Order: sequence, then C-alpha cells, then structure tokens
Amino acid sequence: MINIVIIEDNKYMREGWKTILDFEQDLCVIAEYESCEDAFEGTQLAKANVVLLDIQLPGIHGTEGVKIIRDKFPHLSVLMVTIHDDDERIFKALKNGAIGYLSKKISPDELIEAVHIAQNGGSPMSPNIARKVINSFQASSDVDIELSDTETQVLTLLAEGCSYKGISKEVYLSVDGVRYHIRNIYNKLEVSNKSEAVAKALRDKLI
Repeated sequence: MINIVIIEDNKYMREGWKTILDFEQDLCVIAEYESCEDAFEGTQLAKANVVLLDIQLPGIHGTEGVKIIRDKFPHLSVLMVTIHDDDERIFKALKNGAIGYLSKKISPDELIEAVHIAQNGGSPMSPNIARKVINSFQASSDVDIELSDTETQVLTLLAEGCSYKGISKEVYLSVDGVRYHIRNIYNKLEVSNKSEAVAKALRDKLI
C-alpha cells in the first residue's frame, strides 16, 4: 500500500485528489492538511510514502515546506502539484528536494500514474514543466566560461557592490590590477558593464 499525505489549502482540490487516489486498491490517503504547519504538527508524515504538496500555501510556502519535509523525513517522495510553472518556483522546489512537479490541470489517470512513478523511484513531471527543465539544462550545458580564482573573487566582490578600491584591498591588488581583471572578466563573459557581468554570472552560476 502506498500511503499518501496531501498538503493543499483548497478544500475541493484536496477532496478531489483524495477521491481519485483512494479509488485505487494500492493507494491510500492517510491525511490531508491545509498548511505545512498543520502537517508538521500532525503525525502522519512519518507514515507516508508520497506527499502531494501545493506551493502557494498560507504560512510556509511549498517551496520551503519541501525542504523541511525532506530534512525531517528523507525517505519521503514529495510531488509539487500547483498552478505555477514559472522557472523560479520550479527550480527552487526541485533544488529543495521535490522529486516531481505536476500541474493542477493533470488528469486523474496522470495523477495516479505520477504517484506510482514517484514510489518506484522516478521523477514525474507535467510535459510543460519537463520542457522548462530540459531547456534550462541545455542552456547551462552550453556555458563554457572559465574564470580564474582571482577573477571569480573580483566578480563576487563586484556583485556585492564593492568599489574598485574596496576590491583592491580585499584581493591585495592595485586598483589598476583590479581594472585589468575586470576587463578580462568582461571579455570572457562577452558583456560591456558591471550589471551585465553580475547578471550573467549569477544566471550561469559562476559565482
């Protein structure tokens, strides 16, 4: 039997998922909660195999809740089920421990299949979510920028708002030396100013 916990503040959504899942002989919804706080106060997470977790919750959001759940119960497979498919929420949820990300538009059969996939070690994702993940991976795999340790340090300080003089004191270089490294950084990143350099470095996880 696959034990399931639902954390969703919409009563009708919870009831709908429970009806769908409980109809299956090998699935059982053992608890429903309106918030992460309620779930943490309860005792059923410890007995669950799979958690269906909404993102836009009152109090602790799902993107943070998933991290707490996985820290406390590393055996749990947490599936985000949400109307949100923007990149920031997707990758924060996945980074914090979600093993799947499903749209609330998912059909009953797809929801049942997703729970089975999660229980069997897979990572179910709605097609539009999977496309975003793949696109992001392909974009990051195209990045072939190598910064030296000093350049990385200079760029990090630049991102923190340090002046050239402030950077020179931190890295023990002259101001002209700092300018030299920044020119090299701009050339490698193919940018022309500080804001573009910092934005690209953060996006490509160079700092």
